[in-house]
This record gives sequence, structure tokens and C-alpha cells, in this order.
Amino acid sequence: MNKWLLRSMTELSSRKWISKLTGRFAQSSASRRFIPKFAKLYGIRIEEAEKKLHEYKSLNEFFTRRLKPGAREIEPHPDVLVSPVDALITGAGPVNSGTILNVKGQDYTIEELLNRSPRTENYRHGFCIVLYLSPTDYHRIHTPVGGVIVEREHIPGKVYPVNDFALRNMPRVLSRNERLVTYIKHNTGEIAVIKVGAMNVSSIRYVEPIKNQVEKGEELAYFEFGSTVVLLTEDDSFTLRNDLMPGKRVRVGEELGRLS
Repeated sequence: MNKWLLRSMTELSSRKWISKLTGRFAQSSASRRFIPKFAKLYGIRIEEAEKKLHEYKSLNEFFTRRLKPGAREIEPHPDVLVSPVDALITGAGPVNSGTILNVKGQDYTIEELLNRSPRTENYRHGFCIVLYLSPTDYHRIHTPVGGVIVEREHIPGKVYPVNDFALRNMPRVLSRNERLVTYIKHNTGEIAVIKVGAMNVSSIRYVEPIKNQVEKGEELAYFEFGSTVVLLTEDDSFTLRNDLMPGKRVRVGEELGRLS
């Protein structure tokens, strides 16, 4: 199948009505019979799940499952930025004059990613980490630092897939898809947590009750399927852990690097 046909199929899949239909089925009780097959197909570690498989009422409820208490350890040092998700690192590097370079061969600007927010200036020479969640992964998003949530923004957009093919071949997927941005003020600065929607993600939801004061490792939001989280740190405020790079897997609570 050539790239033109794949791109055309991907463009079709970005239609919101298709995503809503698949999302509606995943939320229905009829979908629950697919849970065991889904878990086996993707090699999901069901022993970590909060409930037994037969206790989930729909495929969507299984997608958004919680884990058993203690399944993830959160690095406690206050100056450590931790991973908010179980994910594959697909991009990591400094922001150069407002441009994020070479995320799967494409460049992005801070302005487009943050929807031209007035806060953009804080991140023009910062650092960016792109974290991709596949269907295999745990889908809840946790706070990567403790602090105060100073702003939340919903940015409407498409629902393109965010897999390897789409990131390489579709123009500017991360900045064209629907996004939820959370800005968190911590001890030494601020970070932006950008949740990027994707195909079959009928929505990205905040965990309720919504709080402004958060502890590191608390649940923040969840995807209703796999997707991507982009972390942005302010100018000259972050040093990446020296063994991390694109292609490396991380888990919730694992150290990504140091804030200063």
C-alpha cells in the first residue's frame, strides 16, 4: 500500500463523526465481550489492573482503567520531573528560538502547539519531551510535578492518529489535533502538559474533582484510547536524564530529568 493511499485513509480517519461512532461503540455494553481479546492482542498486563476483566462494563472502561495501588512508584525528589504516563519517547530535545526540531522528521513551533498562548514566551528556549501511548499502555495521565495549576486550555482540532506513520507523513499532527493544555507552577518555574487527542479518542477528560493544588503523581486526566503527551519546560530550567532518548520506554513516576 503506497504512501498516498495511506495518507488518504488517515485523512478520512480524522473525521470527528467516525471517531464518535467508534467511541460510542467502545462505551457500550456490547463492547465488553471484546475486552479479553483486546488485552491478549496487545499483551496488556492485566494483573496490574484495579479490577478483574469481567468487572469492566465496556471496552472504554477497560481502556481507562486504574492500576492497583502501588503499581507505579513516584520519584519523590521535589526537583525531579517524572513521566506522567507509561509511554514511548518519540521526541526529546531543546526548543530553539521557539521551534521544536525533528519530531519524527518534522519541526513544530511553540506558538502553534500552545495555540499562540501569551505563555508561549516562557518556553521559547525550553525543553520538549514527546511521549506516545499505544493501545498496550495504561491510559491515565499523572502530574509530573507538584504545584499549582495556573491555567487550563482546550484547543479544538482534528483526530488524526498519532502513531509513527502519521507523525512522519501527515503534516503537523501534534499541532492540528485536539489538545488539552495544563500549565503547572512548581517550586522553580512552570511546565506545560499538553494532551494530544487521536483517532478513536472521543475526548480527553480531566479526572474529577478538578483540583488546582496538585501533588506529584496524582491523576490529572485520561485518554479514551492511545495518544500522546507533550511536556514543555521553561527556558534553561531542565536537564534530561542522560540515558533517555527517542525509542526509550518510560513509566508513570519514573525520573525524566532535573528541574532547576
